[in-house]
Amino acid sequence: MSAGRASEGAGCITWWGFSPARDLLTMGPVRHEGEVNVLLVGSGDPRHILKTIAGLQSDERLHVWVIENSMEVVARQLLLLYLALMPQENMGLNEKAEVFLEVFGNSEIRSQTEETLRHAVLQLSLSVTETLETAAHPCLNTILLKFKERDELARIFKLWMQPQSSSSEYSAPAVMSKAWDYRVRQHLGERYDSKKGCFDWDLSMKLHEKGCGIISKQQYVQWRERGLAFEMREGAYQITNPTVLSSRVFSQRGNKVSLRGYWGDIVSSPYLSFGIESDDKSLLKTQNGHHIKTAQDISFVNVQALFQSLSSRRGCPTTSQSEAEEPSTQTDRKSVTINEKQKYSHLFNTIYFSASCVHQLGPMMRQIAAPDAVLVVELAKYILDLNKEQEAGFAKKVASIALEATFEPWQGGKSDDIHAVFIPQRK
Repeated sequence: MSAGRASEGAGCITWWGFSPARDLLTMGPVRHEGEVNVLLVGSGDPRHILKTIAGLQSDERLHVWVIENSMEVVARQLLLLYLALMPQENMGLNEKAEVFLEVFGNSEIRSQTEETLRHAVLQLSLSVTETLETAAHPCLNTILLKFKERDELARIFKLWMQPQSSSSEYSAPAVMSKAWDYRVRQHLGERYDSKKGCFDWDLSMKLHEKGCGIISKQQYVQWRERGLAFEMREGAYQITNPTVLSSRVFSQRGNKVSLRGYWGDIVSSPYLSFGIESDDKSLLKTQNGHHIKTAQDISFVNVQALFQSLSSRRGCPTTSQSEAEEPSTQTDRKSVTINEKQKYSHLFNTIYFSASCVHQLGPMMRQIAAPDAVLVVELAKYILDLNKEQEAGFAKKVASIALEATFEPWQGGKSDDIHAVFIPQRK
């Protein structure tokens, strides 16, 4: 989406993905064993990383490379992973799940959460600037980033640590509600005065029709109005969550103007990542046609279970943030290029592309894909601005792009309208 067209509900920066968390090692014909290399392009959040780690066998070792089209998203992924990997003796599972979900899906957070966030960001900042002799966490590796990218990460972390009342030109808006409301007004236009009806339509006629009945009207409307998806504790959610703010360049009278605000999703919701599926079917039960549990409940249970799995593991997988590119000053969605280097030749066992980055999938993928690699592409099912015809057209386009990159559909997989799975074409 080009600058100046901020009305689309999905936004121009991906703070969370448009699909549920998946164990990527289970999505192909054969599960790779031993040392496994995974490349994520534009995933937006660490849901797949956490789900994949949780499913690791005792003899498996996972390396993950993450590419994003914004250093702000890279910084946020690092923060969320740092929170997820905090030792249980430092923070209990319940509190960790609550803090994680607040930072993940809320426009505003509690003061206690802000304290935890600041401590985590400080450690990450010291690590990135090499003030610390070791990484902030042994699982988080930023060594492959270029110096200018590390400087950009340090700048973003410093920005997150600034008092929200600061008048610095780089500071967050004093009132997050204004930044959120600006996006809602732009998206709805003349429909703004009847916004609750629009919210209800998107929920009942789109998300519920797509199988997301677990998302309750009360919670969804609150998120659409204020940006609060997870309100699990009594307390004041009044402090701006700096991790969901970013700068965006607009053209104004022939000049480029950078505005800081909320430019992410305001329609699909952060419930998609962890809150619409569960292995425990009792959590999905209905009574008199209504779900007993909510997407918030499911998100909490799923995230808590992931953290429980992480805490029970010995050691940790290696998560590498590499080749991530800084935001362009010209457009918001810039090309994400993957430098084909010898060390990446036929390296990756699984390659994941988000719906927003599928246009970057090209023939060079075969050069970095292992001979029996699995290619997973996120489809547009939960991008609500698209109608059914556009959604189907996107799936066909994905298949066409994959074919050009010499990948063919995996016929042995279960039919899934959320992700498309491909394997290398056989010669």
